Amino acid sequence: MSYLLPHLKSGWHVDQAIMSEEDRVVLIRFGRDADPTCMRQDEVLYRIAEKVKNFAVIYLVDIDEVPDFNKMYELYDPCTVMFFFRNKHMMIDLGTGNNNKINWALEDKQEMIDIIETVYKGARKGRGLVISPKDYSTKYKY
Repeated sequence: MSYLLPHLKSGWHVDQAIMSEEDRVVLIRFGRDADPTCMRQDEVLYRIAEKVKNFAVIYLVDIDEVPDFNKMYELYDPCTVMFFFRNKHMMIDLGTGNNNKINWALEDKQEMIDIIETVYKGARKGRGLVISPKDYSTKYKY
């Protein structure tokens, strides 16, 4: 489904997408379009794009095509989702220790919508860090 969502083809396009959006959260999926994890995430993002269009905009960035942000945002995972609001990186506490991004495929549509809504509401209040509606610290049970 990655071909149905807008792709940002250069670092300049990524910067413009982040800076130009005033009223909505900018969600960017960094990864490789052919990666199975990204494919699963893209499917969810495509399915919720219409539902969240009033408060979020979704873009995809191929980290091989646009390597400009790989070091800056530490994009070492196959699939990474990050949030921005009014040219500011929004952090989200998911209970995993990494508050900068979601680095796994979140396959539940409603969970993803809830996270985007939480980021939007926190960002509108001026917060830079929001707490996820669900704790993901027990994602991997040993």
